Amino acid sequence: MIKPFEFYFDFVSPYSFLAHKEIKKVENKEGIKIRYNPILLGGLHNLHGIKAPAFIPAKAKHMIRDCKLIAKKNNIKFKFNYYFPIRTLNLMRGVIVAEEDKIKSYYIDSVFNTIWQDGLNMNDEIIIHKVLKNMNINPKTFELRSTSSLIKDSLRRKTNDAYEKGIFGAPTFVANNKIFWGQDRIEFALREARK
Repeated sequence: MIKPFEFYFDFVSPYSFLAHKEIKKVENKEGIKIRYNPILLGGLHNLHGIKAPAFIPAKAKHMIRDCKLIAKKNNIKFKFNYYFPIRTLNLMRGVIVAEEDKIKSYYIDSVFNTIWQDGLNMNDEIIIHKVLKNMNINPKTFELRSTSSLIKDSLRRKTNDAYEKGIFGAPTFVANNKIFWGQDRIEFALREARK
């Protein structure tokens, strides 16, 4: 039997997208559901005093090439987003709203695909509204809810909780209170969850 385990992610992370695609394969093969925990990666980095790879030119260049290699190896449709980094604060708050509306998986999949397969500029409010409408979500209502103090506090709390657990980046898997950082660590988390 496989115990449920957790996946910490932010849409801004291309590695989170690649991990998400692998999670779908694992869930189908193993007949399990992995718990998705939204965090704000920038906030988590600030708490740890970490500079994101995207802001270190040599790492950023490597990251693009690396993501393309992983996507090709795992047969994942992937396009590095020209508008990177995407400001994901409201998109991540939206995960919590989508969970309340019982459309969390659909929302997460749609936003990830929009950023990392379609390459759309999710920094642009007009495009965000179009994407939400395509999901049959009322953009104005969704925006009002995602900027409410309850939702803001919830995402802040989830990010702080991740920090308290020792999580420092995304994607991260947690199984049996053990941290597995990186898109290629799902197998290790799965093995731990089987114990």
